[in-house]
Amino acid sequence: MSYTFNVSITVTIENRTARLTILIDPRKKAVFERLCDAEDSTPSQVVRRLIREYIERTTGRPWHAEEEAMPEQPFGEHPRSGHVSGQ
Repeated sequence: MSYTFNVSITVTIENRTARLTILIDPRKKAVFERLCDAEDSTPSQVVRRLIREYIERTTGRPWHAEEEAMPEQPFGEHPRSGHVSGQ
């Protein structure tokens, strides 16, 4: 008995031309880089994943690379102020 499967996968490549510069404590950076290395990831990969997860958690929907920039009005509750937008 044999089985044949045809699988088609579409992958959207994101445009990675925008740069984000942050200032952090050098000790924290060193630990972060060691942890990234331990999981065979680059710091950029981890930061992109964290940003994507934040966007998805805040908007309540999956991120798609082809989406436009976020609307002017934020979604949900602002994490520091406790203010819920639109109220």
